[in-house]
Amino acid sequence: MKHEIRISALLLALLWLLAWTSALHAAAPEPEEPSEEPALQPVAQNQSAETPQRGVGDAETALRVLHGGQIEEMTMDKYLVGVLRAEMPASFEPEALKAQAIAARTYTLYKMREGVIENHPDADACDDIRCCKAYMTAEDAAADWGGMALYYEEKLARAVAETDAQVVLYGGEPILAVFCSSTNGHTQNAGAVWQSDLPYLQSVSSPETEELVPNYYSVETVPAERFRALLTDAHPDADLSGAPQDWITDIERSDAGFVTALRAGGVRLKGNELRAILGLRSPSFTVEADDDALTFRVTGYGHGVGMSQYGANALAMQGMDASQILEHYFTGAHVGYLP
Repeated sequence: MKHEIRISALLLALLWLLAWTSALHAAAPEPEEPSEEPALQPVAQNQSAETPQRGVGDAETALRVLHGGQIEEMTMDKYLVGVLRAEMPASFEPEALKAQAIAARTYTLYKMREGVIENHPDADACDDIRCCKAYMTAEDAAADWGGMALYYEEKLARAVAETDAQVVLYGGEPILAVFCSSTNGHTQNAGAVWQSDLPYLQSVSSPETEELVPNYYSVETVPAERFRALLTDAHPDADLSGAPQDWITDIERSDAGFVTALRAGGVRLKGNELRAILGLRSPSFTVEADDDALTFRVTGYGHGVGMSQYGANALAMQGMDASQILEHYFTGAHVGYLP
């Protein structure tokens, strides 16, 4: 009888382990970044990191969040857990999740310091990724996580709690802590995507590879007539009267391989703008054309500026902690506390 009980217990433990291992591969929907250019604040000269005094805790920081069309009052810690549920796979390394929590907290405080936000003047943050960050409730996340829901919920809450009040600072102020899903092996300067550059948003190496990132390489074939319709809708002055092979010219690339600028129908665009117009996954692409279509071969996902989430996970696997990850991606910045 005791032998049978032991065998039953071992079988139950094995079944739980298999379910747990399978769930580790579950990922949140790939995150996306705001499509609109963020407002860039003037940057003060950076200061050396000193032993910081702890800032106001997340539980004492009240937010008004526009979620599902309704404004909900919540504390920063509750909000950040909701952002983590939506923005980063819960199976990621704890230090990567902590880096994401700090980045999301920093981004939110940066936006709040701008004053009233035009898209939601009565709220401090929203769940629209074109403006703020995605947000997911515990109930919706549990539906995706299944039997791992309690484990993942506690893991995300711990990532927030263990970074309580920590922010990324440059010149004593919260930075524009943007992030993307994955890059082509390097991030790119903010000025390559938006109108202004920032000293802490510079191109750095990022260690993700196709073995670590789902859909790292993608191919998008755009029929010629669809390309014509999308581009002329965005730029009515574009001249697409010739053959599709001649529509895209003068491609310029950064040292990291991102398309920084090109001409489409004679109109000069940034690579990220064409990416947004066509719905490509990244501005790291090549293009081929024939009489019928334009084919884009794309690497990574997102605008490529700031912290790469899959890169952060790879760095965490290599032994970096959250502060080291963030200070790698945000040049000259440091993790600390607001006074």
